[in-house]
Amino acid sequence: MEQKKLSDLTNEELLIEAKKMKSTAIINAFLIGLLIGILIYSVAVNKLGFLTLILLFVIYKFANNAKYNKEEIEKLLTERKLKP
Repeated sequence: MEQKKLSDLTNEELLIEAKKMKSTAIINAFLIGLLIGILIYSVAVNKLGFLTLILLFVIYKFANNAKYNKEEIEKLLTERKLKP
């Protein structure tokens, strides 16, 4: 499925994307915190190894997992005078 441009989304679709972005950010923050905790524990126990690299990669992927740019969505919401 091809990703639509943000300007092509209807008001309802734009509001839905804004709500999805908020809930996804909360879940990602929790998972990133959990993985950082595991990473700190593995460093404290001196178990540096392949698991550490995998965890760092997963944290990076979670942090950069946005489907649309947050600033663009907020700009379109203010232009259309919509509240998320």
